[in-house]
Amino acid sequence: MARCVRWTALAVAAALLGAGCSGGASDDGKGGGPPAAQRLDWGRCKATTDGPAPSSDWQCATLKVPLDWSKPDGEKIGLALIRTKARGGKRIGSLLFNFGGPGGSGVSMMPSYATTVSSLRERYDLVSWDPRGVGASEGIRCRDDKAIQAAEAIDQTPDTPAEEKAYLRDADEFGKGCQKAAGELMKHVSTTDTARDMDLMRQVLGDDELHYFGISYGTELGGVYAHLFPKKVGRMVLDAVVDPTADTIGHAENQARGFQRALDDYLRSTGQDPAQGTRKIADLLRRIDARPLPTSSPGRKLTQTLALTGIVLPLYSKDGWPTLSSALRAAERGDGSELLALADGYNERDASGHYGTTTHSQRVISCLDDRRRPTVEQTRRLLPRFERISPVFGAFLGWDTAGWCHDWPVAGQYDTPEVSAPGAAPILVVGNTGDPATPYEGARRMADELGKGVGVVLTWKGEGHGAYGSGSDCVDSTVDAYLLTGTVPRDGKVCS
Repeated sequence: MARCVRWTALAVAAALLGAGCSGGASDDGKGGGPPAAQRLDWGRCKATTDGPAPSSDWQCATLKVPLDWSKPDGEKIGLALIRTKARGGKRIGSLLFNFGGPGGSGVSMMPSYATTVSSLRERYDLVSWDPRGVGASEGIRCRDDKAIQAAEAIDQTPDTPAEEKAYLRDADEFGKGCQKAAGELMKHVSTTDTARDMDLMRQVLGDDELHYFGISYGTELGGVYAHLFPKKVGRMVLDAVVDPTADTIGHAENQARGFQRALDDYLRSTGQDPAQGTRKIADLLRRIDARPLPTSSPGRKLTQTLALTGIVLPLYSKDGWPTLSSALRAAERGDGSELLALADGYNERDASGHYGTTTHSQRVISCLDDRRRPTVEQTRRLLPRFERISPVFGAFLGWDTAGWCHDWPVAGQYDTPEVSAPGAAPILVVGNTGDPATPYEGARRMADELGKGVGVVLTWKGEGHGAYGSGSDCVDSTVDAYLLTGTVPRDGKVCS
């Protein structure tokens, strides 16, 4: 998901990879000079509890950044970076990647994604990082594994006053847990803070301009960077684009449309009428809501919310559709095991019952960004509209607008992000017509907001979350030509 609704928009939603960092910056973290006056001490990456260290081609380091950018000489925090050097001649510089979320770990994702972007490594150092509040960069954990699993029993689409009370109480407790864990950092993990971190990263890496590849939420981050530093924009690609004109409710509606559109396409691919297939799935979910399904996981049942999450995950890629068919057939037979396994993959739950923290960081970042927080009363009035958009996903996404940042202990910063970037170099904006998490319409809106002569739209008529590396030679060659040679395509080019 992008910014504030529940389903995170990561480049690879089910990725459970990990790599740690070693090394550090020469700055002692206590001020005493410009933040850019530091040297990165690149060293071998360490293994973590989430996975082994990447190969020796990869190096890790720590960048020191101000906790509070209004006090650049004040307290510093460390950001974990990872890179692999360009292997060809005529090096352009560093190409910085953000894989979305917010809350996605670039340190974990970059080595895996490097195969997809191997052509770009000929002329760029491939670089990513864990943004502030994420993973190895002061990562925030708001509750422990036991509490996370217990919260799975909370009905995320409450039907009674008692369920509604429990839902809101759980939201309050989560926010308090985040505040206790994050402390002062909770006020300084906004998208604007991270965009400023990126410009410092650019300077310390030795680049005159920022070359950047942002995916999903990473497109919003790229747009905010372009607004703050238009003259420092180099070659920038935004793929799976967040609609920068949408507020909290608008994002939830966009996702309801996007996931329903993807579900319709999936149903057509299996020979079903989308309306009839949707009614069948909605009926299954109602039955699960009333009576959760047994699973092969000891002591765990498939709730409606877990079932929804299990349905969402395989919609991120067309390759996941056969898995979805199998899981739905099993659920119809009364076995929730396959949908639960999909939900666990999305929620980063491993076989030992340990959960990842992507959604914790995501919530802290998005709630700091978003100023508009609908009340329960407003949400109740909106629910019929959400359910018309999607009988399967609408109620969940509607309720999420009220619960995600309910009674959050830190005020939000804006209704919608500012991404206008007059004077910036052309930015390639890539939209996929079948994208469930960041629907296609956001690409044109992002390009319009960036400004005339800046936003250049490339359209792919495909399925899944994101376009580059998804099977279109047309998309890949167009993006490669832009990043490697500076060739800007015609605005409005379509790849089918």
